[in-house]
Amino acid sequence: MNAILLMLLGLGAMFLGYVFYSKFVAEKIFKLDPNFRTPAHEFEDGVDFVPTNKYVLWGHHFTSVAGAAPIIGPAIAVIWGWVPAFLWVVFGTIFFAGVHDAGAIWASNRNKARSIGALTGDVVGKRSQSLFMIVIFLVLLMVNAVFATAISGLLINFPSSVVPVWGAIFVALIIGQVIFRKWMNLGTVSILGVIALYALIYAGPSLPIALPETVFGVSDNAQWIIVLFLYAAIASLLPVWMLLQPRDYINGLQLFIGLILVYGAVLISGPELVAPAFNTNTPEGTPSLVPLLFVTIACGAISGFHGLVASGTTSKQLDKETDARFVGYFGAIGEGSLSLATIIAATAGFATLADWQAVYHSFGQGGVSAFVQGGANILNNGIGLDVELSQTLLTVMAVLFAGTTMDTGLRLQRYIFQEWGNIYNIKWMEKAAPATLLAVISCLLLAFGAGGADGSGGLLIWPLFGTTNQLLAGLTLLVITTMLVKLGRPMYVTLIPLLFLLVMTIYALLIQLMGFYQKSDWFLFGLDLVVLVAAIWIALEAAGTLTRLRREARQSAN
Repeated sequence: MNAILLMLLGLGAMFLGYVFYSKFVAEKIFKLDPNFRTPAHEFEDGVDFVPTNKYVLWGHHFTSVAGAAPIIGPAIAVIWGWVPAFLWVVFGTIFFAGVHDAGAIWASNRNKARSIGALTGDVVGKRSQSLFMIVIFLVLLMVNAVFATAISGLLINFPSSVVPVWGAIFVALIIGQVIFRKWMNLGTVSILGVIALYALIYAGPSLPIALPETVFGVSDNAQWIIVLFLYAAIASLLPVWMLLQPRDYINGLQLFIGLILVYGAVLISGPELVAPAFNTNTPEGTPSLVPLLFVTIACGAISGFHGLVASGTTSKQLDKETDARFVGYFGAIGEGSLSLATIIAATAGFATLADWQAVYHSFGQGGVSAFVQGGANILNNGIGLDVELSQTLLTVMAVLFAGTTMDTGLRLQRYIFQEWGNIYNIKWMEKAAPATLLAVISCLLLAFGAGGADGSGGLLIWPLFGTTNQLLAGLTLLVITTMLVKLGRPMYVTLIPLLFLLVMTIYALLIQLMGFYQKSDWFLFGLDLVVLVAAIWIALEAAGTLTRLRREARQSAN
């Protein structure tokens, strides 16, 4: 099959989903009100609560939730064939992710921009809140520790990306000042920012930078991880308008330009999908497609981490409630478009089936490297872009997304510690600086305590990221569904995704539990067991809460 047809089908379906389904959900289910006074205005402080242009906020939300996961997940999942990956990315984006993201913004916005974790106690119950906070902490710990490892690996393997990656931070700082102080209009700033960013990408191959292999016994991988967490700690304490918003916004523009280049190259070269539509000859050790496809793709279709961003930072910057549709749902469409491009790059970016099989020789292979390698070949064949420059462009795209996710992730982890300080009356923990320090220490303990001197400890719990992340999405949908029931509105748009996620998550956890037991991996076995208990607990809480609310609604009607 030609990749052009796959691209047109996927993008066309997601476009129709935004035009029609998101409008239905926004107007008939969430009933977004343009006159509702948002928390960004009610609690405006110039640091966290900042009313923001919806296009800038879309950039923040989308690039924060994107990270490297929508590249890694689909690029691994095509080992089962491109058809299952394609179907789940497209329909998961339209009916699951878009509703989840917009719904999380709406739910938080209607409750003083409180995070979904804090909101659970009021909407569902205190038991669910305690459970939710633990799951959230685990997901953030995984995201921050693993993405630091992923970024450091890319910076080491592609030294041409170092200058554009770090240069983008200085570009963002300048853009932040210009936008905040209104020195230029948004269009002019956007054009100048994109030119600066791509000038850095162009210069990257001529200015490769590599850290020393060891400094006082510390490996280059560990050095980058330490630097990344120092940066993320500083970024998480700065006002959102200064770095977080402009960095995310310019990265969002960069992604769209990158996607236009990739999709344009596909249109020009018309590559064939060399990977099988359904892979009936998967390598030994590859788990079953159901349910592992859904937890492997994870962020490429729906992600609980999106709910953390939506209710943790995005809702605090929402200018008008109606912006939730564009920021949340269209943010999910952007991520789905990236996942679709990844599927095409990882299946049509290789010359032959044999070349593809050489990469996908075992489960877990592919990932960012397949996206960069396959995407660079498509760019070279389609628009004649030099292979090294293409690899730099795609690597920078992946690293910048992972970096913005770390920025937001550490800020969210700081919020978690501050909320714990509030819940348990620990006054010093409610302050930003101590909470940030605790967030960094917890990540570094996992990175270096579990991983040793190279700082790759986060990778130890990565196998459970997909299932824990989907469980978190289920918790978010439970909160949204409960709010809809209390308001007397149709709940099927969130209840169906909720039930699907709980079934697939519990099923996947059981399969993984057996695998960890057979390998005698007791650390992951114990962690899997904790998450499994949490998943079952959530299923029971969901059933009990929704049954009680419907019973109360019938009684009040009578």
